[in-house]
Amino acid sequence: MERVILHSDCNSFYASVECLHRPDLRDKPVAVGGDVEARHGIILTKNQIAKKFNVKTGEAIWQAKQKCPELVIVPPDFPLYMRFSKMAHKVYLNYTDKVEPFGLDECWLDISSNAHNLKEGFEFAKKISRQIKCELGITVSIGVSYNKVFAKLGSDYKKPDAITVIKKDNFKEIVWPLPAGDLLYVGKATARKLSSIGIHTIGELANTPTNILNSLLGKWGGLLHCFANGLDTTPVCQYDNQPTVKSIGNSTTAPRDLENEEDVKIILFVLADSVARRLREQGLKAKTVCISVRDNQLYSFTRQRTLNRYTNITSEIERAGMELFRKYYNWNKSIRSIGISVTDFVSDTISVQTDLFSNELKREKKEKLDRSVDNLKNRFGSYCVQPAILLADRELSGFDPKKEHTIHPEGYF
Repeated sequence: MERVILHSDCNSFYASVECLHRPDLRDKPVAVGGDVEARHGIILTKNQIAKKFNVKTGEAIWQAKQKCPELVIVPPDFPLYMRFSKMAHKVYLNYTDKVEPFGLDECWLDISSNAHNLKEGFEFAKKISRQIKCELGITVSIGVSYNKVFAKLGSDYKKPDAITVIKKDNFKEIVWPLPAGDLLYVGKATARKLSSIGIHTIGELANTPTNILNSLLGKWGGLLHCFANGLDTTPVCQYDNQPTVKSIGNSTTAPRDLENEEDVKIILFVLADSVARRLREQGLKAKTVCISVRDNQLYSFTRQRTLNRYTNITSEIERAGMELFRKYYNWNKSIRSIGISVTDFVSDTISVQTDLFSNELKREKKEKLDRSVDNLKNRFGSYCVQPAILLADRELSGFDPKKEHTIHPEGYF
């Protein structure tokens, strides 16, 4: 039996919620963005009026203001968006228990048990769209298809407040002419690689031999070839059985350009401390550390390394991040933003093999000290105890990524 998969995407989610709560903004161009003064000046989302001025998600606020001088910038209110996200999930759960979130504003739904074909799926999509509009006051775009990848493409195909059906007998007409970058997991870097060998559309990707794609992209080549040909069979997870978190990380745009290693060390320590606290709170240890760096010309890269030991110790994560930074950054330009994340988890209760070169007693003391500091910070705030390095430049260290930067780990698989 053919599956019936929906992908529901809340249109201009953050901006729509803000305009709903502030009626005075409804007839104005509105964007939700970071703090311009603190240089977190990126457009997170914009309403339909702002879109008419070609304001784009991800661009700097000053660039958006040049296009639309009347643009109203609203700071993000993540607790409010979380509340609306959960209300949307409750609507979806009226139709199926197979609801898989993909960020705050998107969800896949497998309604195969209620809809026997895509025509019936279209009718269910209309009901969901009406209910979201009536109960939440916002609109959704919904893709209806026989797999998750094409359902997501369908929700992106027409916006706002639209429903698109992509079937086995029409996907080549709808999907294949689209840019390769529209396909799930084809980011900018992958799109550039594909373009370098003359692959510009999803159809061209679908018709390229897998051995060529594998030589260019590694294992992702065959996977993207499968996606482009409509062969994805990935199931939609049950709502109460979502995949475990695959990574924990934080990043920040610095209040000023970072000019030297001391600047980077201050920022990385604050970020590493937040990441390590999250690990300890969730009873986890990690073995792989990844950093992301963006310079003041907006060129970015990521690098990672696998440690010899699993850890949730702040200083070890920070040290690994600094070692990666020193190895791969040559200081041709100053740095605008930086991030650190960890992956490859185990429970912190699991037994691990020791080695002759580690001082386990010292590591145990460090972990106990970190947990004691966690308790103090939970009671008295994140600034109650700080290492001396953070006092060297309070402008750089004066942010709390654990409180201010909401991270929503997610994965397709």
